[in-house]
Amino acid sequence: MSLGLQYKSEKKIFQEIETDTPYLEYPLFKNTGIVRHGFSTRLGGVSEGCYSSLNLSFTRGDKEEAVRENFRRIGESIGVNSEDMVFTQQTHTTNVRVVTDEERGMGILRPRGYSDVDGLVTNVPGICLVTFFADCVPLYFVDPVKRTIGLSHSGWRGTVGKIGKVTVELMQEEYGSNPADILAAIGPSICQECYEVSEDVIEQFREHFDENSWKHLFYRKDNGKYQLDLWKANEIIFREAGILKENIAVTNLCTHCNSEALFSHRTMGDRRGNMCAFLALQAEKGKKI
Repeated sequence: MSLGLQYKSEKKIFQEIETDTPYLEYPLFKNTGIVRHGFSTRLGGVSEGCYSSLNLSFTRGDKEEAVRENFRRIGESIGVNSEDMVFTQQTHTTNVRVVTDEERGMGILRPRGYSDVDGLVTNVPGICLVTFFADCVPLYFVDPVKRTIGLSHSGWRGTVGKIGKVTVELMQEEYGSNPADILAAIGPSICQECYEVSEDVIEQFREHFDENSWKHLFYRKDNGKYQLDLWKANEIIFREAGILKENIAVTNLCTHCNSEALFSHRTMGDRRGNMCAFLALQAEKGKKI
């Protein structure tokens, strides 16, 4: 299935996996050989109407059986089991949760035993971390040395709060990760040209980001609004957290510009589905999950 995506540059950030249920993956992570991962599109599912067709949200009004089938399909494509997935419970916080084997299946097989969680980290092979998107920024983290992973959701509030840095710090605290070893990616989300925000949002970025970075993060328009670059902001946060520049992949794919293939809140409003980011640690060779 051809995705027909339009990228902002020719740089090869993603590989398009054109199966019956297509998805995007990063060569940066695939080349490690230790994770299964992907970012879904809105194609290749069974949902209908405004949810067409690969909606991955149980909370937007779609039929539960359709969403479950969509998760089964995308899991099969990526190579993960839907029953091993663990969902966030996103409310635009900077809360990141450590996931153990006890949480396996939370959100997909049974209710989540937590709330207000926008990021997840784990070192448990087989568990697939899942976060939800329709313009906000997916943040992926893979430490191939300590064999641990993280996945976070970063809208403008999460970006101001620097959830990317919070995620790295938790990986350091829990698993002894060295930020210099971590591979990180900024996923498909709304680009600066499409993301207009008000003065009050920009005031918070002025407060939390160094003045030397402002010219790279936003510019003011004649109507008094601003165009904000969440991609650049999260790249700056990654570097502040100690991740090396050569270990960072920054998206060049805008959800709003590609709303035929990707769900976008700016395009569709509340009558839409959600996409997901997926990240799972594989078992070491010779070991069973």
